[in-house]
Amino acid sequence: MAPPNGNYRHTPGSPGPRRRSLLAGVAALGALGAAGCSRVATASTTQGGDLLDRLKAAGVVRLGIAGEIPFGYIDKNGELTGEAPELAKVIFKRLGVDRVQPVPTEFGSLIPGLNSQQFDVVAAGMYVNPERCEQVIFADPDYQMLDAFIVRKGNPKGLHDYKDIVAKKAKFATGTGYAEIQYAVEAGYKESDILIVPDQVAGLNAVEAGRVDAFAGTALTTREVVRKSSKAESTKAFAPLVKGKPHVDGGAFAFRPTETKLRDAFNVELHKLKQSGELFRILRPFGFTKAEMTDLTAKELCGG
Repeated sequence: MAPPNGNYRHTPGSPGPRRRSLLAGVAALGALGAAGCSRVATASTTQGGDLLDRLKAAGVVRLGIAGEIPFGYIDKNGELTGEAPELAKVIFKRLGVDRVQPVPTEFGSLIPGLNSQQFDVVAAGMYVNPERCEQVIFADPDYQMLDAFIVRKGNPKGLHDYKDIVAKKAKFATGTGYAEIQYAVEAGYKESDILIVPDQVAGLNAVEAGRVDAFAGTALTTREVVRKSSKAESTKAFAPLVKGKPHVDGGAFAFRPTETKLRDAFNVELHKLKQSGELFRILRPFGFTKAEMTDLTAKELCGG
């Protein structure tokens, strides 16, 4: 496993990058990076933190993003978008902060960047796990996610979960740092036999070319990437097994441990959006379905 802040994005038991350096947005990061990397004021020692008050006074909140579609990225017009930034715009406006400013970075630098004051909050669809919970505090998840495979049209080998991959000796691929590496290994697949590719686009290419039988990713990203493919399709979403039990991941905003006041205020507004149905309306344009809406809590995913 990678050390703290290493290169695994959401692998269970690892705090570093989860997956997905996707398509668009990456090229624009360099241009925005210099403007977004100035440091914010040092953390307050006030109980619960005073960052929310300072953000209201400044009128702007700095969002750590990782250039990842559909979670947080710069679009082809140079505009900040993605499920997390669009949600942040709504919630922070309700909290009295009118503007959001992107601070692009690599996914593995989000937690270090947050804790070293480079930005105010992580808005990148970060999965919540116990190790990360030792370094940051999370809002409750705004979405949940299952896995799926990219396979050839018709799914000729009948691959529906990791046990099938092992039992049918399928050629298997997933992305750099993906949790799916560990899910496959836990099912009995030899890690050295896994083809590691940069992202789901490369995974689609590998399936279409016949180099692998299946590529594993999130249900959302796999179904989005195969939309225009004439050779491949996405399987039905499924829950991988972790320690023998079905596991569902949840993505959330992350805050510095001292800033419980801001996190709690964020949660209040998040739950209002969940109850009204507005959360789904915000996330739906980015490919999320009602199946990705969740009542999971950060406490559950943090392990207590």
